[in-house]
Amino acid sequence: MPSRTKSKGLQSLVGEFIGTAPERVASFEKACDELEIGVKLNRMRTEAGLSTRALAQKVGTQASVISRIEQADYEGHSLSILRRVAAALGQRVEIRFHPIGERPAKP
Repeated sequence: MPSRTKSKGLQSLVGEFIGTAPERVASFEKACDELEIGVKLNRMRTEAGLSTRALAQKVGTQASVISRIEQADYEGHSLSILRRVAAALGQRVEIRFHPIGERPAKP
């Protein structure tokens, strides 16, 4: 069962619906990673008090691009656009690699 689930109820649901099949676990982990990127970008943008249009102007792109990269099911995150968005928000991108199925501790 993927280790990113914290509550016992959620662990039970994930165990029942995802199980331990490697391809299902990998798919679940990928979906969680994509969701995490979108949530973090949305949170940083809203904490900065910026609309998608205002951030897009700072980045030099369209508001639809910002909206798309904040969506949980978006798979087209490029390092280039993530760096541009991060810079516009006064942040930097940091990439780490961890073994599959192992989630890093939250800072």
